[in-house]
Amino acid sequence: MDTRLLTYFAAVAKHQNITHAANALHIAQPALSVAIKKLEGQLELELFRRNERKITLTHEGEILLGHAKQIIQQLDDATLAMKELRGLEKGEVRLGVPSIMGSYYFPDVLMAFKSRYPKLKLIIIDAGAQSIQKMLLDGEIDLGIIQARNLPEALDSEHLIRSQMVAVVNTEHEFAGKKSLTYAEFFSQELVMFKKGYFHREKLDDICRQEKLTADFSFETNLLAVILKIVKRDFAITALLELATEKEPDIVSIPFEEPIFLDISIAWRKKGYLSKADRAFLEFVKQNH
Repeated sequence: MDTRLLTYFAAVAKHQNITHAANALHIAQPALSVAIKKLEGQLELELFRRNERKITLTHEGEILLGHAKQIIQQLDDATLAMKELRGLEKGEVRLGVPSIMGSYYFPDVLMAFKSRYPKLKLIIIDAGAQSIQKMLLDGEIDLGIIQARNLPEALDSEHLIRSQMVAVVNTEHEFAGKKSLTYAEFFSQELVMFKKGYFHREKLDDICRQEKLTADFSFETNLLAVILKIVKRDFAITALLELATEKEPDIVSIPFEEPIFLDISIAWRKKGYLSKADRAFLEFVKQNH
């Protein structure tokens, strides 16, 4: 099977549109259509359902896409490995980071790393833990910051920090003077919280199920600045990692009576190829956390 055809197939699956996929691949639309037909002919299977607006995968196409992604990633890894044997480095690190870690923990780490390795490029992608795991598995990023529980078999990780999760309220809120909060007290309030997929939200959802409580999420956003603004204006309360609240004005952090601690790790694909840049960053983070 021609791996070029698999690359074309994966692009069409991603864009769900021949024209958009052709533009991304920098080839002519008719040539891409012919290539897809050729692949379907070789396999004697229909890989796409076609209509006027978009193209979607058939069941057979879904199965092939999983294999195609693995093959394409392995080819990319092999190409990179050969380049590095000739002394050429990738020169960039693709890192997935949740919003809080990206805003409060990693800026100093990233700047210190850049000072030591000025020629390396850092690409930082803000996403939730679930999205980061998927991007790691798909080879879209090299390293990712996650909560290392129920880690997929294909990923490996190194522990970075342990941070307490605390309730966060306005300085004038009725809870502001409390030394601690019960889960029931916290969930009795209107809440602003990250959307599903972020480890803060996952933890709160778990507590709701375990304690048989109902959460009133009045606001849902992945924008940390918006969450903090809403709390500071006393429209709702939230829960964040303590490392994110220590230097923020106009808010009060309150631990829970049953403390919540999150263990944060940096992860990578076990069978993926880590470039010299990736390995340098991984070692730097281990030594400086």
